[in-house]
Amino acid sequence: MSIEEEVHGIVAAQRAFFKTGKTLDVKFRIAQLKALKASVLTHEADMVDALHKDLGRHSVEAFFCDVGSVILEINEAIRGVKRWSRTEVHFSGLVCFPSIFTRVYKMPYGVSLIISPFNFPYVLSLGVLTAAIAGGNTAVIKASSKAPNCTKVLMDIVADAFPPEYITVLGGGHDVADCCLNERFDKIFYTGSTNVGKHVLECASKNLTPVALELGGETGNWCIVRKDADIRDAAHKIAFFKIVNSGQVCVNINQVAVAREIADEFVSAVKEEIIRQIGERSCVNPEYACLISDSAYKKCAEEAELYRERIVFGGEGCPETRKYSPTIIYPVDINEPIVMHELFCPLLPIVPFDDDKIDELLETIESREHGLSLYIFTKNVRWAKRAMSHLQFGGGCINEILLQLVVKGAPFNGTGHSGMGAYHGEWGFREFTHPSTVLVGSRHFNLRLREHPYEGSTINKYKFFKFMEK
Repeated sequence: MSIEEEVHGIVAAQRAFFKTGKTLDVKFRIAQLKALKASVLTHEADMVDALHKDLGRHSVEAFFCDVGSVILEINEAIRGVKRWSRTEVHFSGLVCFPSIFTRVYKMPYGVSLIISPFNFPYVLSLGVLTAAIAGGNTAVIKASSKAPNCTKVLMDIVADAFPPEYITVLGGGHDVADCCLNERFDKIFYTGSTNVGKHVLECASKNLTPVALELGGETGNWCIVRKDADIRDAAHKIAFFKIVNSGQVCVNINQVAVAREIADEFVSAVKEEIIRQIGERSCVNPEYACLISDSAYKKCAEEAELYRERIVFGGEGCPETRKYSPTIIYPVDINEPIVMHELFCPLLPIVPFDDDKIDELLETIESREHGLSLYIFTKNVRWAKRAMSHLQFGGGCINEILLQLVVKGAPFNGTGHSGMGAYHGEWGFREFTHPSTVLVGSRHFNLRLREHPYEGSTINKYKFFKFMEK
């Protein structure tokens, strides 16, 4: 059987299962979410081990960023799905009289496709799956071929909890992904690069399939450190974030714009923080993750070499372990190539700016493709709130990093080149359902307002409808 035939058979089986109506029952969905959680807990040790094999992740980082996050997402859905899926009842308005009430049903799309990346192979597959199940859909997960050990465990987790006609996982490379995209799904959720996101959207357009995209952003995520910032606090948090998963995080800091007045002090503080957290020789530290592949390592090392004379910390790596040290490049102009694309590695360009020209900096950032995240460090929180409320980006923090992702009930999303759609908690439920508005008419007391003739009636229909404006 060819891969095309296999994928087609899976989609057909899931479509037949969806048509049975079993997934419409909220009790069924809750039972499936509980089954998913039980399977995750059963395979927890395997998940942590696979993350170490594929990405060199320490067990604490593996649980914090992947396993634990999945469990929290499932728990929120179990507690909330009954309320989220409740039919809404609206007053229809006088113009609809005698039909007084209108209902809005939260309907699942049907058969969904989830394409997940390598960097967080569980939270970006099972976390999205949680939303799909809560919404009443079936799902095919196309897992990343770059993290084979994680994909194997992911297959075991899903196979132990669900029949393939309900939920299944596919491995393989781009050929399998393209086979999936050639099928007619009812909903597609893709996480990955902007370029591939464009390809996914193009394929989905052939069937007008609704799509959610979580992308890194074409010109990367900015962090701004103003001259009044707490330098030690900012350096501590930024250093930690850049270390996490060796920089392979879609919401990670791509470059830091630092007020020129404090730039040297800030760079020194970041150096000290990196050394304090993982030592001077990070490449031999077992807590430091590796890059996902030889090609990813080579790309990182080659870009670092282009800026070798401005590397003020790091710039060392080990090809055998695929570990490249957190590397500070300073100073970097805002228009240089390294700050014009997503890095997805432990390189950290530092861009000095004049603090009294902060508005010019914001204008430049806004003129580029929208990032998935924005981080601002300053004591002037009022200014920071105003700045963030006027810029386009996915989400972010003031005087903090990363934690916008784990806020209960808040959406995770991108905009423009960093994505479309949103999920986490109820937002994920909404992403995998469509609201269906249904008004039930009456056979009695129907007014002759909504019929011809408009003229010559005993009621001035124009004046009546104009009255509705008030």
